[in-house]
Amino acid sequence: MQRIIKILSLHFFVFLAVFGTSKIFAQNEAVYPNRPVTIVTPFSAGSGPDAVLRMVAENLSQQWKQPVVIDNRPGGAGLIAIEQARRAKPDGYTLLQIDSEQLSALPFLYPSRKVVPMALFDPVSALFRTPFFVTVPNKSTWKDMQDLINAAKKNPDAVSYGSWGVGSPGHLGGKQLEMITHTSMIHVPYKETAQLYVNLSAEEIQWAFASIGSSESLYKKGSLRYLAIAAKQRHPRVPNVPTVAEANGPADLEVDSFAVVLAPKGIDPKLIEKIHSAITKATDSEKVKKNFDAFAFERLTWGPQDISQQGSAKARIYEKLIREGNIRIE
Repeated sequence: MQRIIKILSLHFFVFLAVFGTSKIFAQNEAVYPNRPVTIVTPFSAGSGPDAVLRMVAENLSQQWKQPVVIDNRPGGAGLIAIEQARRAKPDGYTLLQIDSEQLSALPFLYPSRKVVPMALFDPVSALFRTPFFVTVPNKSTWKDMQDLINAAKKNPDAVSYGSWGVGSPGHLGGKQLEMITHTSMIHVPYKETAQLYVNLSAEEIQWAFASIGSSESLYKKGSLRYLAIAAKQRHPRVPNVPTVAEANGPADLEVDSFAVVLAPKGIDPKLIEKIHSAITKATDSEKVKKNFDAFAFERLTWGPQDISQQGSAKARIYEKLIREGNIRIE
């Protein structure tokens, strides 16, 4: 009799192992989330990416009937936030917001760290993209991109451009312009974005890439001027500003950055789909779209496959720029 009981018990545990855990997970997935969700971000509180993320989180909280908490972990070029999020379980309760440079450029800027976000995380959903403008002091004599390029060719290593840090889109975009036009300019990195554009308006540097959100106040005051937008199309916020190609510059110069949400590697694909659907619904709300418009962010609806493709495309560009430009942070 005891032998029969042992056999039945063994069969029961085998059944539970095979069918029970998957059923339990399915039940958990069906009620996800049943506790607070945390989104880790490398952006400081009050910044543009943080502000729109909080709006998205508020909407998600309303959808899910659970708190969605923003965990700001600025510093280290995004590495601090990445390390914080990668230690979490792949259960959907910890997510990570990063930009395309942290996603695609970090492995080449910090090769010894061996941090490859696209290998450590699964893509979930995209949030927004921001284009960058070639920006000069209002008193600059340059009228178009050809004037800038001619000045750089006439005076190698004399024309200066600023950015908000080594490896930032402003730096890598400047390096890309140098390579396309076969010029050599001086890169001046700044710790504070606001100081960068104050110094640019004071003609302490000659040009810089800028987003509308970071430079619009000085642009409206008449301290700065946009030579061109580094994109294929003009921006509806400033329709009078030409594209780089229209401003007699290289047509293949495109400089932008996008922000995405990732999850620790191994998350269930059905859960990814559920979170992606909720984020897409959040970014489609009028309140969030108005917030995006305030920062001149372009709403993105990319799914996981789109993020992988776009991230890989950025990585190919950045690898070449960083290697040939001999750019290192560590």
